[in-house]
Amino acid sequence: MSSLYELHSHRSLESPVLLLATESWVDAGLGAQAAIAHILDTIPTEVLATFSSDELIDFRSRRPIVRISDGVVDHLSWPEIQLRAGQDAAGSSVLVLMGPEPNMAWHAFVRAVVGLATQLGVRLVVGLGAYAAPVPHTRPISLMAIATAAELAAQVGVVAGTAEMPAGIQTALQEGFAAAGIPAIGVWARVPHYLAAIPYPAASAALVDALAAVAGLKLDAGELHAAADSVLHQIDEIVANSAEYRDLVSGLEAAFDGEAAAPPDFSGLPSGDELAAELERFLRGEQGEQ
Repeated sequence: MSSLYELHSHRSLESPVLLLATESWVDAGLGAQAAIAHILDTIPTEVLATFSSDELIDFRSRRPIVRISDGVVDHLSWPEIQLRAGQDAAGSSVLVLMGPEPNMAWHAFVRAVVGLATQLGVRLVVGLGAYAAPVPHTRPISLMAIATAAELAAQVGVVAGTAEMPAGIQTALQEGFAAAGIPAIGVWARVPHYLAAIPYPAASAALVDALAAVAGLKLDAGELHAAADSVLHQIDEIVANSAEYRDLVSGLEAAFDGEAAAPPDFSGLPSGDELAAELERFLRGEQGEQ
């Protein structure tokens, strides 16, 4: 047992799936955050283990939250990484690693998590994410994966070629799981770049569906799909009333469908931030009328 965590429960688990739900440095449209929140709302969980905040978190960059009542400090909430345990609708064991991304001691954290996962008999590790991409909202969410094995990644799909970019803790954990022989996959949703700054439930719904398919879990994403339909309808109304927005979306559609001979030229068209701001104004207007 590692000194980096404390076990609070010794509940029996049968070949659990581990969901990596630590906060990500990139999460377009809050796709992963909303997907994880939905899962935690639908799967009752209990704390199985907590990790040492003093050794992992810089409290100057992620300060505790103080609650003051009538001038008196009555609670101080410290950031904490937890491992929670629960079951899906079919009774399959699910573990959720959640909390802030560690500021330090990544190697020690990876060793501790991988060791604990091995001890608990984890059969598969799944991480969720979302990133902004030049795709239209009028097409189904496209997913891509990074995994410990090509066959596992192929279940979702990959982006061909080689790329280098800053890595998050989930990628470091995936490397640790690979060394330990535990299959791990990160599933990423591509969010329209012009909608990356606002909640985009279509991405969250697609991530929950992908998690269910890859891990063999019984998860209900119905509420997320309903929210996605509502948001997409509102976006369509805005786009229909603007020739500039229609040009933006049609150019992305042509590129997405492989009809464009060259990448679309979006110079002179409204930016994603402008469309996001327009949607926020639209939503505020809708709420004001209710």
